[in-house]
Amino acid sequence: MRTFEASMEFLARAEQVIPLGSQTFSKSRTQYPYGVSPYFMKRAQGSRCWDIDGNEYLDFVSSLASVTLGYNDPDVTHAVREQLESGVIFSLPHPIETEVAELICEMVPCAERVRFGKNGSDATSGAVRLARAWTSRDRIAVCGYHGWQDWYIGSTARNRGVPKATQDLTHSFAYNDLDALRAVLLAHPGEFAAVILEPMNVADPLPGYLEGVKTMAHEHGALLIFDETITGFRFACGGAQELFGVTPDLATFGKGLANGYPVSAVAGRADVMKLMEEIFFSFTFGGEALSLAAAKATLTKLKTEPVVPTLMARGQGIIDGARRIVADAKLEDVFALSGHPTWSFLNIRDARGSTAFEIKTLWMQELLQRGILSVGTHNVNYAHSAADVDELLNVYAEVLPMIGRALDTGTLLQSLRCKPLVPLFKVR
Repeated sequence: MRTFEASMEFLARAEQVIPLGSQTFSKSRTQYPYGVSPYFMKRAQGSRCWDIDGNEYLDFVSSLASVTLGYNDPDVTHAVREQLESGVIFSLPHPIETEVAELICEMVPCAERVRFGKNGSDATSGAVRLARAWTSRDRIAVCGYHGWQDWYIGSTARNRGVPKATQDLTHSFAYNDLDALRAVLLAHPGEFAAVILEPMNVADPLPGYLEGVKTMAHEHGALLIFDETITGFRFACGGAQELFGVTPDLATFGKGLANGYPVSAVAGRADVMKLMEEIFFSFTFGGEALSLAAAKATLTKLKTEPVVPTLMARGQGIIDGARRIVADAKLEDVFALSGHPTWSFLNIRDARGSTAFEIKTLWMQELLQRGILSVGTHNVNYAHSAADVDELLNVYAEVLPMIGRALDTGTLLQSLRCKPLVPLFKVR
């Protein structure tokens, strides 16, 4: 049996100086069952990672979908090392800022001008500020997850510390429901600066949905913003907007833009983006050259190698194989597969007397014991091989029927060696 003593000891140490022991909620003990999970990784290569106890994992988290090519991709690492020799940050802009912006403008349909940040939250917040400046309006309609900044997180259950006046300016609407968006916009006519959404997450857009969102936003005088922090440079080289053929006014990118290096981008119409000269969107490290070198290498590889088709093939193999296992085990009431092949979800439902989070906890406990790292998604990267897909499916073929038996015999809770997880907050 795998043990996690070093992780548990280091977590106790970390929590003396870091709340939750992590900089990121999604990497903390809120998401990994306490006592049966690793909490600290020491190294990663390709599709694999190793925790501080020395346990090896096949990684389908891919650092929250920020790693598109694989950990320590040789081309990206070479570009970063080469850039390091001439410098990281400078007193004036480095030419690589322009070179990466040119690549984004070449690849992304909406991109006529580009500005860089460091996190996805920087980019979404910059796009929202830009939309408010462009329209002279304050309200924002949102669908999906858009980061930690006040304007968005105030609309979720994690809204402590956000002024009520700020919370009141953000209005959520359900995905794939044009009537829901229409109701939000009509509740405050002429007051919305933007409609921002993830163009796809768990579910495929219904035919005409994204086109309808764009039309409706423009009819109400609002800009359309696609948050492509995850979908960008993953669903297609030009993102979900290229895949679905709907071009927003603005789009935001992060995560896979630089294969895990910290850089994000706001891109969009030249006339709107010109207002970046008037609003304040400025970072000391916005032009940090190592991350931009990583972005240049990543985007170049996306253009010259079959990255996206490979992600698609591997991901579709996971979806098809997992669906067969679920069907064979007669577990359709418990598990379902959804999402895009490059970013798919194993959805877990309340079933047979157990809650979804109790079931998920047992699922994670057993996957981690078998060397699979996942939080319920399959974030495929270019380093994942056909053998990796087979390895995951072999584990599913063992674990999913085991969970079914535990549900049928009423022994699921007794099978846990830890307390069940509890939800952080629901955004999808």
